[in-house]
Amino acid sequence: MAHGIEPVIYYYNPNIYPREEYEIRKNESKRHAESLGIQWIDNDEMIAATPLNDGNDAWQRSHEAWLKGVCGLEQEPERGKRCERCFYIRLKKTAQKAQELGIRYFATTLASSRWKSLEQINRAGERAAQSANDEMIAATPLNDANDVHFWAQNWRKDGLQERRNELLKAYGFYNQQYCGCEFSH
Repeated sequence: MAHGIEPVIYYYNPNIYPREEYEIRKNESKRHAESLGIQWIDNDEMIAATPLNDGNDAWQRSHEAWLKGVCGLEQEPERGKRCERCFYIRLKKTAQKAQELGIRYFATTLASSRWKSLEQINRAGERAAQSANDEMIAATPLNDANDVHFWAQNWRKDGLQERRNELLKAYGFYNQQYCGCEFSH
């Protein structure tokens, strides 16, 4: 890939609601990855494959865990405390997956959304990386070989927003006009 970077897409969006919206976004992400030959990892499949799987729907289990994580913040406005907590929950899981795969840097498409606060995303990403690294050090002291770092990039500047819009149109991507969580409508 370009500049020696081989991207991997990890799909973990337990905040998306209702289920139909979740499936649309998930399928679009997978379609895009396949069109580019990029590895695509579905968190749902990982949950379903765990030995402790109790037969419950993977999306439902993830969504319920996410709801617990943002409990008490339902009435927060868009770009409020709920959003930053949501970013942290999702980015921590991403940081942990990056560590597991030996990937040193992770980023998020959240940073391309004009609906989201870059400051909140960056804070959540940095906290997620630090938390994952702290947990790894606690498990294997003196080993920072799997440290992960959040790649804070403003994907809205220097022509990147325009390029995003071009790609949306060229590939015919579904482009939602809201966050996706049940509290953001």
